[in-house]
Amino acid sequence: MKRMTESGEHYLTVPAHKSIAKGTPNDIMTKVSLSTGLPKQELPSRL
Repeated sequence: MKRMTESGEHYLTVPAHKSIAKGTPNDIMTKVSLSTGLPKQELPSRL
């Protein structure tokens, strides 16, 4: 995923394979939360 902001481009790699490590979704949500400023608990309702 790529996001453009005033401070530049932000990239986040999201695995496309069927099985992922159990901590990967939490890591992805943490990175999205930090880059958007949204609380991590709010992210699932926005999907």
